[in-house]
Amino acid sequence: MGGEEGLGDLISGIRSYAEELGLDLSRPEDRFMWFLASMLFAKRISNEIAKRTYRRFVEEGLTSPEAIISAGWDRLVEVLDSGGYVRYDFSTASNLLGAMSKLVSEYGDLERLHEASADPRDLERRLMEFRGIGPVGVNIFLRELRGIWRKADPEPSRIALEVARRLGLQDIKQNESALVRIGLEYCRKRRCGRCLFDGYCRKLEIQR
Repeated sequence: MGGEEGLGDLISGIRSYAEELGLDLSRPEDRFMWFLASMLFAKRISNEIAKRTYRRFVEEGLTSPEAIISAGWDRLVEVLDSGGYVRYDFSTASNLLGAMSKLVSEYGDLERLHEASADPRDLERRLMEFRGIGPVGVNIFLRELRGIWRKADPEPSRIALEVARRLGLQDIKQNESALVRIGLEYCRKRRCGRCLFDGYCRKLEIQR
């Protein structure tokens, strides 16, 4: 397999992290769960730990802002630890409580936050006002919502841009989720021999 068509077929076969978690982002309740997952993925921690910890939240019924607030700090730390999220358990529990409290008190829910935003940059600014959410978390959250939320249009992440350069791919935004997975799971780990895209790659250096 070769050429742009072959490359496109390979990229289209890569699931996003949201898809791997079983989320249907056309549903508001799943958009909230992706918001929660994005906060977990944004820390400097392995994706496997973030996914495992997210699933622990689901198992414990912590699937709404109100449920997370009601759980309280001690319970959140327990759930985070049970998923292996021990390095950032205290700070993440505090961040989650702060973010959920702000969401409920100032907007009610994520859909109203989106409606209140004037444009994509205003949406990003509002999200970064939440405790524990910075540019990385905003990109993780919003890149999956392109085409779903009208104002979800973040600038592509550095890792997506670098992988696109390696592959000679022009349509970065549409393929950003796949590009990020390639970068995190193959390029940064130098697993070129296992990468399906090795035949397309220009082997440029990916910065950490």
